[in-house]
Amino acid sequence: MPAGLTMVFEHTNSKGNKYYLRSREAKNGQNLFFFSKDSNEAIDKPSEYKVIENPKTGLPMLKKK
Repeated sequence: MPAGLTMVFEHTNSKGNKYYLRSREAKNGQNLFFFSKDSNEAIDKPSEYKVIENPKTGLPMLKKK
């Protein structure tokens, strides 16, 4: 990979919408992972997680393997 480029995780759900994985730090210091349609500040998926999809809404979620 060329210098300056970072990997970002992109997921296309069953409805055809693209979502990007993002992260924020919670008040207790833990990382909160969430999906957004905005690719700004997107991150790569941690290897210890897998992506599942809510069957009713189609929204992607992370779940520990």
